[in-house]
Amino acid sequence: MNFTKMHGAANDYVFIDGRDIHEDWNKLAVEISDRNRGVGSDGLILALTSGASDVKMVMFNSDGSEGDMCGNGIRCFAAFAIKTGFVEKDKNPILIETKSGVKSVTPIIQENIISAAKVNMGKPIFQPEIIPVKIDSSLQKIVDYPLVVDDKQFNISCVSMGNPHAVSFISEPVDSVDLLKYGPLVENHRFFPNRINFEIVNVVNKSYVKTRVWERGSGITMACGTGACAIVCAGINAGILDKQVEVELPGGNLHIEWSGEGDEDVIMTGPVTEVFEGTWE
Repeated sequence: MNFTKMHGAANDYVFIDGRDIHEDWNKLAVEISDRNRGVGSDGLILALTSGASDVKMVMFNSDGSEGDMCGNGIRCFAAFAIKTGFVEKDKNPILIETKSGVKSVTPIIQENIISAAKVNMGKPIFQPEIIPVKIDSSLQKIVDYPLVVDDKQFNISCVSMGNPHAVSFISEPVDSVDLLKYGPLVENHRFFPNRINFEIVNVVNKSYVKTRVWERGSGITMACGTGACAIVCAGINAGILDKQVEVELPGGNLHIEWSGEGDEDVIMTGPVTEVFEGTWE
């Protein structure tokens, strides 16, 4: 089967037109994502026919588990959907069905190439029972909650952007934290029944942050779009960030906008890059 490898801020995925292909996608996701024996990626994303929108996106993490939503992946997916004929090149915006609902993506074209995209990421969710988080049933939001894992405490704020996130604003440099050690401990903590994504964040100023991410089902990644959105929403809630923030990740920067109002959508803008095409046998 043919595939295209793409990345958004170095958060890389293998994209396949899944129409008329019958495959064990969970198994394939593990095999194709392997960076030594496969193509190498943070996961697998399928393009399928949708009855609710222009095209359907189904994503799998590198461990084979099905994901809910991927902000970097969906930007690339919009370009892939045009490339594979699901939508016309001049379709704007593109409506994409995901496990977390229908998302609106506006491609940004430079020199006849989709170089970036703006995504309406929907509304942030703070209610613990919906995220879900099982900490204290009396809490309406999880903000700056002291979570102890092994020998370290992280004060976390929890947000769902269609998938669950625990955000920790820290004073020590994010590069100094042993994320390989603490990431899986947070992801699999008993407080999070569906596991969780984990972001550690340095606030440089109110409109610029630096972060590293541990993604549920994938581990350390170079970038996470939903994570960047969760960071900004958590920071605005805490009064430490502005309504427009540049989020620096190891793989590149994402621009996030949110009004701070619960009924307003979060807007993310970031790059789209095609790496190569190939055939998987």
